[in-house]
Amino acid sequence: MEYAQIQRKKRGRLKLGKRLVGILLGSLLFSVGLEIFLIPNHIIDGGITGISIMLSHLTGFGLGFFLFFLNLPFLFIGYKQIGKTFALSTLFGIVIMSIGTTLLKPVPGLTTDPLLAAVFGGIILGIGVGMVIRNGGSLDGTEILAILFDKKSPFSVGETVLFLNIFILGSAGFIFGWNHAMYSLIAYYIAFKMIDITIEGLNQSRSIWIISDKPKQIGDAILARLGRGVTYLNGEGAYTGDDKKVIFCVITRLEEAKLRSIIDDVDETAFLAVGSINDVKGANFKKKNIH
Repeated sequence: MEYAQIQRKKRGRLKLGKRLVGILLGSLLFSVGLEIFLIPNHIIDGGITGISIMLSHLTGFGLGFFLFFLNLPFLFIGYKQIGKTFALSTLFGIVIMSIGTTLLKPVPGLTTDPLLAAVFGGIILGIGVGMVIRNGGSLDGTEILAILFDKKSPFSVGETVLFLNIFILGSAGFIFGWNHAMYSLIAYYIAFKMIDITIEGLNQSRSIWIISDKPKQIGDAILARLGRGVTYLNGEGAYTGDDKKVIFCVITRLEEAKLRSIIDDVDETAFLAVGSINDVKGANFKKKNIH
């Protein structure tokens, strides 16, 4: 029992260490994207970061100062709404981000081409934010605010974040000029996409639901040709009242085309539904490559 407890504590410390390293690296990447690419070219990001960049430009105060203090109220909200672990992880990330932008301030930008800055800055920014979110934290209070508004308004979290960011990015046009505001939109879009890729991975998993009159043949073919296990579920057609076998399995994104081909070979009339899965654990599931 004592040995098992020691092992659990070791695994817990190792897991915490990995999370902290992930948040540390993500926050540093975020700082690099801002100070080395976006800010020297007067390009901003959305959310509290964008507001901080504009306030820093207008007042002359350091960006790190605004990044830290403007996010503090949202940390309190995050603590109340989401939990202590999230709040502490977010605080750690924001502190590293604020220190990183302060230390990188004297470093000259790598390019004076605003398009290159928007593209590469957006990529680095998105990877950094994605790493922090994947490890249980956040670098911007806008998402927390949107979650709070979601309970009191007819708009979804995504719609609220989009509205706030359009307003913030649009405001950049009055401060830096409309060309830079449009470059900011490019950077924001690229960062948004890179966040998804970083969180979900390029090898994102798919959940597959198949309804066919030949469930056993399809299941055997998937097992033999794709090497994936399947689960048979009992279903009933609402219109016909007939008993149906529903096939469920999980595959990687790279395996989806081959799975469709297998189903077509067995039953071209089969019903197929495909959904995205952010994470898969257990049942010896491995993300293998297709050869």
